[in-house]
Parts: sequence; C-alpha cells; structure tokens
Amino acid sequence: MTDAGAVALAEKVLAALKGEGATLAVAESLTGGLLAATLVDVPGASAVFRGSVTAYATEVKASVLGVDEGLLAVHGPVHPVVARQMADGVRRLLGATYGLATTGVAGPEPQDGRPVGTVHVALAGPAGTRAVSPLLSGGRATIRLNTVTVALELLLERAANA
Repeated sequence: MTDAGAVALAEKVLAALKGEGATLAVAESLTGGLLAATLVDVPGASAVFRGSVTAYATEVKASVLGVDEGLLAVHGPVHPVVARQMADGVRRLLGATYGLATTGVAGPEPQDGRPVGTVHVALAGPAGTRAVSPLLSGGRATIRLNTVTVALELLLERAANA
C-alpha cells in the first residue's frame, strides 16, 4: 500500500525525468519494493522507470548488484557506501540514466549495532553518486514510507538542478 503524498511526489519525479529523456532503476533493501510500487502507481511510469531489484539479503547485494563483499563483511549492509554501490549497480544492471537505492534498519530491532531508523539513500547518475543518511523515527511502516519520500526528494532535487 502506497501513500498518496509519496505517489504525488513520484509523479513530479517521473515528469521531470521524462522531460529530460532520462530513465530510472531502483535497488531496494529497507523499503522492500515500496519505492518501486510507489513509482508504478503513477500512470505512464513505464516511459521512465526501467525496473527494480529488491536485494533484501546481503548476498544478493553482492551477487546481483555488485556491492563489494569486503565492504559488506566489514560494515554490513547498512552503510552509505553500500547504498552508493547499490545505486551504481542497479543503474548499470538495468541500463538506466539514474539508479536510486535504499538500505537501513526499519525495526523493530536494531541490526548489526545500528539503531532503528538508520537509513542510507543513494542516487547514481551521469554526474556521479551521492548518498544521504537521515535518522528517521517511528514504527517500521513509517520508516519505510519516509525512506521512499527521502529517496524521491533526492531524485527530484537532482532533476531540478540538472
């Protein structure tokens, strides 16, 4: 179930990307497909959205998205560089202009010493890769939904500055 506010934001993002002839792919861990679902709730999303990889298991981040196994072994899957590599990996894998990735801890328990609400979102594109790391609060569903919003805002900000 997606949120109307997030879908409205996705609509703006997709319109901006369509206007520049750009495409998007997403790699999700924390959000578990919610980001992709939010994007495809927008009619006509297929003009921009290439697809997604839900890499919930750590080994999938390495084997499918190309996240460095040494990085995962040392820092675990909840790390800003992991998010950046996920974004780069899905962009390359699906042949998109931009890759957007989410990883973090939605709860209800901390993971690998990281508190609930630890989130890393990354955007990869022609100009490089950028990650943001907000600390979110609330329950599991709220953290996941707010992560989708953070991801879409990061992409919209980039689209506005292109």
